[in-house]
Amino acid sequence: MEIWINPACSKCRGAIALLDEAGAEYTVRRYLEDVPGEDEIREVLGRLGLEPWDITRTREPVAKDLGVEDWPRDDAGRERWIAALAAHPGLIQRPIITADDGTAVVGRTDEAVRDALSR
Repeated sequence: MEIWINPACSKCRGAIALLDEAGAEYTVRRYLEDVPGEDEIREVLGRLGLEPWDITRTREPVAKDLGVEDWPRDDAGRERWIAALAAHPGLIQRPIITADDGTAVVGRTDEAVRDALSR
């Protein structure tokens, strides 16, 4: 199990606390420092069953500067979103937990973290 975190994020710290409480074995990835590339983002999106716009923090200043709210949310625009996430990892929603069964969850709630633990 791996968890993508920003240590300054309270949701990330809460998810780690739940993982620790459960005695889970996991690897921490500080994704702002160890930035995922486009292929890795595609792979995680597949595991999440989501599209790039679903995991984009659209209220971040860089998102506003890029104008992502106006970008098409369709197959034709998908690669543009993925490239933006790779170029600006602060846009990636957090924490993301990759479960041992090959799936992943965005662990913003206790329920989502527990779901990842059950997989």
